[in-house]
Amino acid sequence: MVPALRYLSGACSRARGGFPGGFSAARRPAQGRPWPLCQGGRRASTRSFDVVIIGGGIVGLASARALILRHPTLSIGVLEKEKHLAVHQTGHNSGVIHSGIYYKPESLKAKLCVQGAALIYEYCKQKGISYKQCGKLIVAVEQEEIPRLQALYERGLQNGVQGLRLIQQEDIKKKEPYCRGLMAIDCPYTGIVDYRQVALSFAQDFQEAGGFVLTNFEVKDIEMAKEIPSRSKDEMKYPIIIRNTKGEEVQCQYVVTCAGLYSDRISELSGCNPDPQIVPFRGDYLLLKPEKCYLVKGNIYPVPDSRFPFLGVHFTPRMDGSIWLGPNAVLAFKREGYKPFDFNARDVMDIIIKSGLIKLVFQNFSYGVNEMYKACFLSATVKHLQKFIPEITVSDILRGPAGVRAQALDRDGNLVEDFVFDGGVGDIGNRILHVRNAPSPAATSSLAISGMIADEVQQRFKL
Repeated sequence: MVPALRYLSGACSRARGGFPGGFSAARRPAQGRPWPLCQGGRRASTRSFDVVIIGGGIVGLASARALILRHPTLSIGVLEKEKHLAVHQTGHNSGVIHSGIYYKPESLKAKLCVQGAALIYEYCKQKGISYKQCGKLIVAVEQEEIPRLQALYERGLQNGVQGLRLIQQEDIKKKEPYCRGLMAIDCPYTGIVDYRQVALSFAQDFQEAGGFVLTNFEVKDIEMAKEIPSRSKDEMKYPIIIRNTKGEEVQCQYVVTCAGLYSDRISELSGCNPDPQIVPFRGDYLLLKPEKCYLVKGNIYPVPDSRFPFLGVHFTPRMDGSIWLGPNAVLAFKREGYKPFDFNARDVMDIIIKSGLIKLVFQNFSYGVNEMYKACFLSATVKHLQKFIPEITVSDILRGPAGVRAQALDRDGNLVEDFVFDGGVGDIGNRILHVRNAPSPAATSSLAISGMIADEVQQRFKL
C-alpha cells in the first residue's frame, strides 16, 4: 500500500441481491449513452470492464485518464449519473489554481496541491487550455491578523510554494491599487482556469485512449455476481455487478469510486464503512457589476481562520473577465442544493442522525449564525468586502451562482480536512477503492491525486 494514504477500516464482506425493498430486475446490458465528444475506441463490450470508475467529476476523470494511460490493454469505464460530465463540484467552484500555502506541512493536501498546481499549468499549456497566472494577495487588514499572516507565510515556505514574499502597504497598492491592507503575502503562483473545461479534456484523453464513459447511469446497487450455471466463464471473470436506477447493469473486476457529494452513500452501497459522512455546505457567490470590475486585478483573500476549512469571502477574477465575491459557507438542505430553499428530506435526516453536525453546530454556533446572516443580507457581506476595497457599495453587487461543497464530518463533529481513501475486506471490499474525501483543493490537485490513485489501484489489485 502507499504509506501516505489515510485508510478507514471497513467491512465489505456482505453481498446483496436486487434493489432495496426486494425489487429484482432482469439483468441486461447498460444502455447509458457514452459522452458524445468521443466514442471509446476499444472494441470490447461496453457491458464488462476490467476497472470501473464511479463518478464523472474532475477527480474521477483524471483517475480514469491516469489508469488507461498506464494500463492501455485494460478495458476501463466511467459511470456518471448526470446527462453531462463535471456538472457539480467541478462545475460550481471558483476556478482558482491554488498554490498550496494553506495546508499543514507534510499533509497530503499540501503535497498534492503543490504537485498538482505544477501539473495543471503544464497540462493546460500542452492542451492549449486558457488560464491566467494572475497571482493572489492574502491581506491582513487588522493588526491582530499579522501574526497569523506571518505564520501562514512560514507554512507556505515549508510547503515549497514558489515565489512567496511578504509585502507592506505600498507594495499592496502596486499590485492592487484599490485594496487597503497593513501587510500581505504576495503569492504569484496562484492562477485561474475553467476546471470544467479541464475535466472535459481529461475525458477526451480517456476516450481517445480507448476508455468508455456512460452517462445517465445513477448507481443503485453494487453486488457480487452469483455463481449459477447460466453464467459463462467470461461473465464470471467480471464478478462485480453495478446496477443503476433503471435496472441496467455493467460488470467489472475492480471499482474505484470518486463520487463526491455521494461518496459515503456509494461506500455504504458496497457494504463498506459509511463514515465519514458527507455534510453539504453551500457557498453563495456575489458578482461585481461589469463597470466595477476594474477594482480587482487578481485574487484577494483574507487571512484565514485556522479553526475552519473555509478560506473566507474573497475576490476572484474569472476567465470570462467577471469578478466573483465570496463564497460564504452555510449548511445546504440538499446535497445538490444550489438554491437557498432547495430541500431533500433524506439528505436532511442523514445530516441530523448520521453525522456529527449537531456537535459541530454547538462548537461553532456564532460562526454559523454569522454565515447565515451574511447569506441573507447583502449589506453584511459588502461590509466585510469593504475592509479590503472601501469603494465597493451594495449597488455594485449582484447575486451570483452557488456551489455545494462535500465536507466529510466524523461522528464527533470534527471536520475531516485531508484526503481519505477507503477499502474493505471480503469479496467486494478486496476489489474496491473509495475516494472518501477529496476536499478543496481537489481540482488543483486532480492530476497529482490521479497518479496516487493509479499507484494504489496497481498495487492493491495487482494489475
